[in-house]
Amino acid sequence: MTKAIYPGSFDPVTYGHLDIIKRSSSMFDEVIVGVLNNSAKHPLFSVEERVEMLIEATKEYNNVSVICFEGLLIDFMKQNDISVIVRGLRAITDFDYELQIAQSNRKVSKETIDTVFLTTSIDYAYLSSSIVREYASYGTDVSDFVPEFVAKKLENRFR
Repeated sequence: MTKAIYPGSFDPVTYGHLDIIKRSSSMFDEVIVGVLNNSAKHPLFSVEERVEMLIEATKEYNNVSVICFEGLLIDFMKQNDISVIVRGLRAITDFDYELQIAQSNRKVSKETIDTVFLTTSIDYAYLSSSIVREYASYGTDVSDFVPEFVAKKLENRFR
């Protein structure tokens, strides 16, 4: 059984994230969406809120679960018997950064950890959580970028 993890901050989850989750759920037996709890960052939504949004957004996928973690991804993977990392790529600049991380993870882990890169669907290639937060902070309708319930949470947060 192949378990993969799709890690990120998901602050908030976007249709771009959901595209990667949907596609990876058809490629692996189990996909864990790993919500990073990074105490050095100050996210808009708490880790609990982000997990809750992702659980709601992915409920149609039987082989997808959502878990928060902190610390090194490779340590979390060892503890949970996960061997594959899924990463979405929007542009060549993403690839440069993600390739360095993938190679470092493989070197440091001393285990076989593979990273699978999925290019984001063209419909979402421009989309990022930071863009969504920026628009939402000015009262712009973001329902083309995120599920409706997430758009409402953003609207309430910035109200």
